[in-house]
Amino acid sequence: MKSYRNLLLLFVALCFSVSAGAIDTTSIKERLSADKACVRMTDKGLRPIAEQQSERFLGKVTEDTANCRGGSKALAYRDSVWVDWPNYWGAGDAGSLAGGLGAITTLGKHLKANGRGVDGALMDLEYQRMELLRFNLYENNTYENYVKGDGKTAGPILKTWEAMRLPASHPQFQQITNESGVQLCKGDLIRYRNLTGICNDIYNPAMGATNQLFARNVRFESTFPDLGKNELAINRHGDRLGLLKPDPQIISRKLFTRAQSKPDACQFGKGLPDNSKNAQCDYKKAPFFNVLAAYWIQFMTHDWFSHLNEGHNADAKISVGCVSQKVNNQEQPVTAEEAVKLGCRPNDKIDAAYIAQSEPAPTFEHEGKTFLSRAHRTTQNTVTAWWDASQIYGFDDLSLKRVKRDPNDSAKLLMLPRGTHTGAGEHLGYLPVFNSCENSPADCVADPINPAWKGQEAAAFADNWTIGLSFYHNLFVREHNQFVDAFRAKAAATPQADSGLRNPANPEQVITYQAVSNDELFQIARLVVAAEIAKIHTIEWTTQLLYDEPMFLGMNANWGGLVDKDNPVSKVLEKVVVNRLAQSQDETKANQFYSVFASGAGIFGLGSHRYKDHPGFLGYLPDQNDIWDLRNPEHVNGGTNHFGSPFNFPEEFPTVYRLHPLIPDLLEFRDLQHPNAISKKVPVVSTFRGEATQAMTDGGLSNWALSLGRQRLGLLTLQNHAQFLQNLDMPRLQTETNKIDVAALDLVRDRERGVPRFNEFRRQYGLKQLTSFDDFIDKHLKKGSPEQKEQQRLIGLLREVYGQHKCDASKIITDAQLNSDGSPINDCLGHPNGSLVDNIEDVDTVVGWLSEFTRPHGFAISETQFHVFILNASRRLFSDRFFTSSFRPEFYSTLGHQWIMDNGPDKQWEPATSNGHKVQVSPLKRILLRTMPELSGQLASVVNVFDPWGRDRGEYYSLQWKPKADATKDESFR
Repeated sequence: MKSYRNLLLLFVALCFSVSAGAIDTTSIKERLSADKACVRMTDKGLRPIAEQQSERFLGKVTEDTANCRGGSKALAYRDSVWVDWPNYWGAGDAGSLAGGLGAITTLGKHLKANGRGVDGALMDLEYQRMELLRFNLYENNTYENYVKGDGKTAGPILKTWEAMRLPASHPQFQQITNESGVQLCKGDLIRYRNLTGICNDIYNPAMGATNQLFARNVRFESTFPDLGKNELAINRHGDRLGLLKPDPQIISRKLFTRAQSKPDACQFGKGLPDNSKNAQCDYKKAPFFNVLAAYWIQFMTHDWFSHLNEGHNADAKISVGCVSQKVNNQEQPVTAEEAVKLGCRPNDKIDAAYIAQSEPAPTFEHEGKTFLSRAHRTTQNTVTAWWDASQIYGFDDLSLKRVKRDPNDSAKLLMLPRGTHTGAGEHLGYLPVFNSCENSPADCVADPINPAWKGQEAAAFADNWTIGLSFYHNLFVREHNQFVDAFRAKAAATPQADSGLRNPANPEQVITYQAVSNDELFQIARLVVAAEIAKIHTIEWTTQLLYDEPMFLGMNANWGGLVDKDNPVSKVLEKVVVNRLAQSQDETKANQFYSVFASGAGIFGLGSHRYKDHPGFLGYLPDQNDIWDLRNPEHVNGGTNHFGSPFNFPEEFPTVYRLHPLIPDLLEFRDLQHPNAISKKVPVVSTFRGEATQAMTDGGLSNWALSLGRQRLGLLTLQNHAQFLQNLDMPRLQTETNKIDVAALDLVRDRERGVPRFNEFRRQYGLKQLTSFDDFIDKHLKKGSPEQKEQQRLIGLLREVYGQHKCDASKIITDAQLNSDGSPINDCLGHPNGSLVDNIEDVDTVVGWLSEFTRPHGFAISETQFHVFILNASRRLFSDRFFTSSFRPEFYSTLGHQWIMDNGPDKQWEPATSNGHKVQVSPLKRILLRTMPELSGQLASVVNVFDPWGRDRGEYYSLQWKPKADATKDESFR
């Protein structure tokens, strides 16, 4: 253990050495104070990883550490509930830099204040990820194994689980099960991504497959607090919780509704006749994120998780509120008159959520303690959990029937000409429309679709269809076909050349380009497209969502390595990861430190090389002979790490993706001939389902790219939900209103699925609790400023909706965290016994993170949401062999492998630096240019496609809404 500690200290010393350079914008006194603090911090060494949940880091550092990394600013905000690293040098815009931009990009940057700040932020985040891996993995099928182990191996480092076997009834059971009952995927089952997600992990074939249970990231005892299953939950919430307590529609109308200066010009999100540009629906706008980014995340979530049971709706309909509200802190019924005034509807009803298993949850004993084996209730993920583009290619037999392959070339997906646009990419076509057979011959085969999908473009996951989903599905189907064409061109030029592909059934046989069949090429293209999507999300979407230097470095580390591959530190980190830590039987080494050093080495491709003299090394040694062997299961699968808990998304993950405020009510349509002019305003609600087909036909893919790329999306904050979502027509419900308030439904679904309320949610994730609603107010704001007054107004509404109660200090409310003095946290949250305290414990998680006005610089999401991502964004890479040990030409082809690495057939670089970095032309930008060359002029100066295309990015993570030179006449900058 000592040798690993010394290596880590060496790494820290490299990153956090005492400042050797001048700090231009800080006083000499502050600089000396910070330097001395660095000496004391380094002398104390690293803080230990917590042994108990109540001892966690919480993102709060010592006084010396704060001073070393951020000087007086970091010291000033240590007493807030929010994490410390956003106050470090270099973690914000140019105003956070000490010594200017050069001090963070030049040689020796780690020795200077900015480097200490940014590296310190990364170290804090890594601590939190390590502790999340230790304390936040609760898988509903295997938790008893995680706690007890198997008698030989500790639970947190188990690698196989009985629950992840295929059952005897599964069609592939005989194919993967030997005479001894051991299951091992082989042959065609390991060659490609399988339809239902089986055999991604060849030892655990059911992991991540369709219809597996959602996991949890919080202790099972903390789920379903409204059931009152334990004393802590009862003490925490009293009798104040229920499916409709506090009332979801009241919360929606008071806390979520967008105020409108011209209601008649908005018409509840429906705009004006003929898509008039005079329509106006006000919304709070994010300056550094565009509507392409909003639709991107809907496109992603359709791949990752779904609670829907296609073609079936629950028989029971449940209310979604507009029943009661607090008046002067007393619960009272909502009268008909009050409902009209609020805009809510007491007769709205929705299908009840599907529940796989209900209470009581089974228990088990271990070392004198009783544990729940699972959450009180469980739900199923009805799509694959892998990042496998299943929304395009299918996730079960029914969805596969909706995937249209080209009858003239079955390696391609079917695309057809549509519309009259003349752009250079138009010849690549558009998705076909679902065939209902209503106007077809008698022998027509109808597509398996729900009636509401009539007229939609064909897609595997067809629900909740919008113009944004139409855009991305058309885009990536074009990209699939573009890769097929590139592969065919390679085959035509060098038909006898080695394609790099190998068949696991005959691994020694070279497969030439001309020998690749259409079906094989189709599956290779799927692998490539899925990897491109994962790369875009990791290093392009997320780095704009979290727009600052620590996140740029951190997300690129998740993908390809925190430190440059030619840097000797990188080589040290890789060797530590793979020589011992990944194979260790010690939980701390195998899991927590593995995650740290893999951030240096990079997760993507980890384990895709093997060396005779370094059998446990999973990194890349260019001067060594690679002996990776398709015949060796450990080589095929050995780069993955599930950290003792089989991978699936936790129920808390969909919660933090409830991002409806991102969507505006009206889309500002532009065309490439006049990019600075808004020609019409198209209501989002008029582009749903089959109406998206006509909108795409009329607008054309490249004009929609421009329109969605130029327009800013909405801020994730209170009173910023789209009005059309609160009044959404849903005729299929066959209820009295045939409408639903989607914002209220978000709350109902979280409650049905047992998500803890906001404060306990934070405790469970290792973040500091709030003690009153006033903690939400940003302490960085100037006292009495308009921004502070607005936040105080919104906090007043929170207090009105959720109320207050007289506290009882004898009631302990949690065991996930302790007070700073080590005492248990009680109902009074540090206030005197008998005080009237805010019902902060009752706040729904979604409401809580929308109320987080204090956020790191450039964060479109909240601190709380981000910590769910820290854990799960890494796990979905760590656990997927197609992103780790099976990221090889044997699976992807040589062309496909290089295509992903270089973002296309060749590597290209942006002509200018961005935020001090030389950057490759991004993967999504390359795809847009390949599929719509007519966008080349608009994209010439765009670095990140998710940044509004007309915005000047400035020098260093600027959030200013400032036009580029060619966008000064753009109407949106007026």
